[in-house]
Amino acid sequence: MSAPRKLFVKTYGCQMNVYDSERMAEALAGEGYVATDRPDDADLVLLNTCHIREKAGEKLYSDLGRLRPFKAANPGMKIAVAGCVAQAEGAEIIARAPQVDLVVGPQAYHRLPQMAARAQAGERVVDTDFPPEDKFDALPRPTLRRAPAAFLTVQEGCDKFCAFCVVPYTRGSELSRPADRILAEARALVDQGVAELTLLGQNVNAWHGAAGGLAALISALSEIAGLQRIRYTTSHPNDMDAALIAAHGDNPKLMPYLHLPVQSGSDRILRAMNRKHTVADYLALVSRMRAVRPDILLSSDFIVGFPGETAADFDATMALIDTVGYGMAYSFKYSPRPGTPAAHRPTLATAVVDQRLAQMQALITRQQRAAQDAMVGRVVRVLVEKPGRKPGQMGGKSDYLHAVHFQGTPAMTGSVVPVRITESSTNSLAGVIVG
Repeated sequence: MSAPRKLFVKTYGCQMNVYDSERMAEALAGEGYVATDRPDDADLVLLNTCHIREKAGEKLYSDLGRLRPFKAANPGMKIAVAGCVAQAEGAEIIARAPQVDLVVGPQAYHRLPQMAARAQAGERVVDTDFPPEDKFDALPRPTLRRAPAAFLTVQEGCDKFCAFCVVPYTRGSELSRPADRILAEARALVDQGVAELTLLGQNVNAWHGAAGGLAALISALSEIAGLQRIRYTTSHPNDMDAALIAAHGDNPKLMPYLHLPVQSGSDRILRAMNRKHTVADYLALVSRMRAVRPDILLSSDFIVGFPGETAADFDATMALIDTVGYGMAYSFKYSPRPGTPAAHRPTLATAVVDQRLAQMQALITRQQRAAQDAMVGRVVRVLVEKPGRKPGQMGGKSDYLHAVHFQGTPAMTGSVVPVRITESSTNSLAGVIVG
């Protein structure tokens, strides 16, 4: 019997890429590949890329450079580039990086085993098509051993065409997986010990795989015995319908945390971004969410330095952040993405953008710390996920997605325990089990 071939996977970017990497590894496992955590020891190195930020592409080429000596020492090694950079720059990758043997886009990775076989035979392979078949139909059922929390992609692509975003071009138009297939995959994950599912989509609350939308899917998932918690990300404000809002108040398995990107607090910039909502629309939605679930923790995304942003526009964004009060948020400097409508617009001076980003991140950090400090004295439910850094310590995530550490044993892994919070630190909480 021949020795198994070794697979090293590196994942860049979002949670959907984490999910995609798991599914690609499962597909390749059927061809005899086993995981390794050492790229120099691998027969196939798979880099699953992100194209949202400029530095993600630069990171890919930097990593490809680091892999070159490994391949020189092991000529049989094959290097594959997958994901959104592969979709956007497939031909350029092949031309610029001769050490790459295989390029596969995010809609074609169900073909990866066949592509890998062709690469092993000496062919350089590129597949960045948007095939007519559903890739999820062609993939094997989930088989990898999961942690107590797992991701589950339910929707891909986006039809919003925000001026800064490459997703419609790299992931395609909105596609919703059928409810029965999602439920079957969810049950398989729960059978492997998963207690919490995060439903993923570039525009997840636009899911329309069955009547009733995402709220109906969440309701059906909550009927699965053993599934204790449900989350979803990333949502668009325009697709938060009444049923989904109500679910946050009615469904105890839907966690009190919502990532609701707004990007800017200036109506003028929102129009330039093609966001199709106003600041007033967003604030009204926040009010509706807090009316049904007063303790909900909100997070968001913000782009600083979008072309044309004035000091007044930035001040308006800071005012929105101050008004909403986020439990956490992610802020980024605008980076032009080739092929997007905003790519050729004049950019702001780097020093101005850097100063604004620092000011915004300081405010976000204060709000995040205040939200964590407010947890001290409260009892939260924590999904126990893994041992902590100290002896006898375990860690997990609270209902509100905060990292929490407490004294416990590995036997608790996968259970949800009540923890009274006793301490708030920079990025985590500490507490003691009660009851």
